[in-house]
Amino acid sequence: MPPARDIVLLLTHSGDHYTVDRVAQEVSRRGGHPLRVDTDRFPSELELTVALSREGGEVVLHTADGEVRGERVRGAWLRRLVPARLDETLDPEWRASCWRESHAAVEGFLDGLGALGCRFVNPLEAGLAAGNKLRQLRLARALGLEVPRTLVTNDAARVRAFFQEVRGRMVAKMQTPLTQSMSGDQPFVYTSAIGPEDLEALEGLRHSPMIFQERIDKARELRVIVVGGRCFVGAIDASRSVAGQVDWRRARAGECSWTRGEVPVEIADRLVRLVAGLGLLYGAVDLIVTPEGRHLFLEVNPGGEWGMIEHELDLPIAAALAEALLAEDRPR
Repeated sequence: MPPARDIVLLLTHSGDHYTVDRVAQEVSRRGGHPLRVDTDRFPSELELTVALSREGGEVVLHTADGEVRGERVRGAWLRRLVPARLDETLDPEWRASCWRESHAAVEGFLDGLGALGCRFVNPLEAGLAAGNKLRQLRLARALGLEVPRTLVTNDAARVRAFFQEVRGRMVAKMQTPLTQSMSGDQPFVYTSAIGPEDLEALEGLRHSPMIFQERIDKARELRVIVVGGRCFVGAIDASRSVAGQVDWRRARAGECSWTRGEVPVEIADRLVRLVAGLGLLYGAVDLIVTPEGRHLFLEVNPGGEWGMIEHELDLPIAAALAEALLAEDRPR
């Protein structure tokens, strides 16, 4: 008789709490067995093995709580995969190589689980590919979503010309995040307004290209959490915050708060198709709603935060993730 497939791995890091705890609770409520895996503890404190032979193979994870065999793993939430925690005494010349080997071993472990039928939220390769902001914008536009005029470049002359095209209403942001969370204890670069004085200080582009977009008037911003075919919407109005008008994350405490939001049915349908088109089961979508009621797509984050929305608005996002992880069907 085959072993019960009732384990759900929750891959994160040792500093992560609320969201992973909520999903663990919901998995348990549905009869599953959640197992938290802090990826920064590998390879120093966790052991994994993938073996191949003529007879078949095995995928095994050893934690402080014992052995977990791949045949029992039904789903895996790839919440956060962070760099390995390596011994500080390790020769610096070997550190980069050890990190690469550790990362490759984790990828091989996940691939082995996939071969055994494990369901991923999100599949590793799809999550990495979906991080391409320009790909997101192209697909969103093809699905009928409105997107801001956008430029990605390291050419200062093109930036100045774009500034004129959008009549001086321009913001800049990065293509990739610097941080693993919104806890505030790691580097973070916010979306920033660009003024005429900034056009003479673009030397940094020769070190790193950036995204430049037309600045859109906003009545409010939406974070739409898409899980499978469901959308959970939080709305925030940062208009009372000078610092938060361009990026709500810069608002001071008490200046703005989350409320329940909604999106038109046709917008929700397009967002669900967008997330699925990127090969994802989960995505955190950011939208702007203009004073006239237009909805503009900004981006979708394959690992975007949702804890603040569930905590403040009592939206059942953790429950939806647990259901996706425990679903019988395996996504193709």
